[in-house]
Amino acid sequence: MSNYKIILSGGGTGGHIYPAIAIADELKSRFPDAEFLFVGASDRMEMEKVPQAGYEIEGLWISGIQRKLTLRNLAFPFKLISSLLKSRKILNTFQPDVAIGTGGFASGPLLKSAISKGIPSLIQEQNSYPGITNKLLSSQVDKICVAYEGLEAFFPKEKIILTGNPIRQDLLNIAHKHIEGKDAFTLIHSKHTLLVLGGSLGARRVNQLIEEKLEYFESQNIQVIWQCGNLYYQQYKQYNALENIQVHAFLNNMDMAYAAADIIISRAGASSVSELCVVGKPVVFIPSPNVAEDHQTKNARAISDKNAAILIRESDLDDQFEVEFDALMSSVEKRLELSKNIKQLALVNATKDIADQVEKLLKQ
Repeated sequence: MSNYKIILSGGGTGGHIYPAIAIADELKSRFPDAEFLFVGASDRMEMEKVPQAGYEIEGLWISGIQRKLTLRNLAFPFKLISSLLKSRKILNTFQPDVAIGTGGFASGPLLKSAISKGIPSLIQEQNSYPGITNKLLSSQVDKICVAYEGLEAFFPKEKIILTGNPIRQDLLNIAHKHIEGKDAFTLIHSKHTLLVLGGSLGARRVNQLIEEKLEYFESQNIQVIWQCGNLYYQQYKQYNALENIQVHAFLNNMDMAYAAADIIISRAGASSVSELCVVGKPVVFIPSPNVAEDHQTKNARAISDKNAAILIRESDLDDQFEVEFDALMSSVEKRLELSKNIKQLALVNATKDIADQVEKLLKQ
């Protein structure tokens, strides 16, 4: 049988959406006759990104609970009930053979409803510190695919499979595309290229840092590909007028951007960390302090503790950034060492290994 029906849910950020799409793509290559349906939050970016990837998606009226006391939290019980009812309706209509969750608040009602109907289920946790949705679901799902060791503290040990995070397959072959990448962005081949990644929406403090350091980068003979995020593009697009600065709201050709880069500054979301391990370039992580349980700092520390990246907290940027960056740029040996060490942490078969676990559920 290959005409399976597979339902996937996860969203809110690219860190939940892109793993789900990568898993779907791998399963589609194995089962070309299978039907796929995504379920996400009706007002979040998955409603745009999933159809762009060629899949259908249904939206739920759902959002997370705000950590601060706010009137928005008063609507949460109504949103949850609405989303549970709609999830059951979607499941009754689509009748999936397996349900896959990649985290984010939208996956909670869908996976909870699937579990109650006896549908085989799998969740994939990207972070070194699990999100609340996956923690709540973990005791009820069949399998839990994780990207970091030591998650037995949060999940039932017997359900855990260490797979890594799904990554874009076009990143596996960028090692020999450095010249092609620089040409794709019309860059000067004799200059070092800095790639700045703040996530799909953007990172306010990272953007502020790059704006402050434009003259510094010029003095270092560095050209910059600056992905500032959709929320900040209007604020920073003026710097496209500078000779060695390219400002982008979003980068659709990430493989070429990674290939072009000599050094990377990035947030430490789980998907980004996994991609950067595969890419194998020197990385400066500036984790967001504004996420649950400070999990980006934990993600980054798991890499920096192995001398595979540089970690600078937002609160230390003023004092440490130029010191750390100067040391990195002045030492070819340091850059090579970081590249070698981070590449050793890559789990390049994550998408395949997760799909293997889904396939076992389909055939059991």
